[in-house]
Amino acid sequence: MEGSTLQSVAARTAMALPAVTETQPFGEGTDVYKVVEKMFVMTTELRGVAIVTLKCAPPHGAALVRDLAEVTPGWHMDKRHWITLSPGPGLDEAFVEDLVANAWDLVVAGLPRARRPLDPTRGAQQP
Repeated sequence: MEGSTLQSVAARTAMALPAVTETQPFGEGTDVYKVVEKMFVMTTELRGVAIVTLKCAPPHGAALVRDLAEVTPGWHMDKRHWITLSPGPGLDEAFVEDLVANAWDLVVAGLPRARRPLDPTRGAQQP
């Protein structure tokens, strides 16, 4: 997957999820996707290469870093809880969509119940 496609898939997937906003707190060229004001995906460039950094459960992230050349510990983030995706043949659209959805789920699960747009344990809209 090429870099512009990688970022496009990540952005499209993030914006399709409930209660997501797109911001640029780090300036033009870096898009941050938040759910209820908590970041879960960031798209930017690193040395001219389009990348996507997203939240990931530590065991899952460690396995991805170990098994895929396109996945590295999170750039400029907590290396245990974030991963960075770079362009390459090891990524496809469904894989990126799943990682973005998983990042959203992780952040929502960590929110107080009253602030969750959806309860990830029940899959239902919160009252």
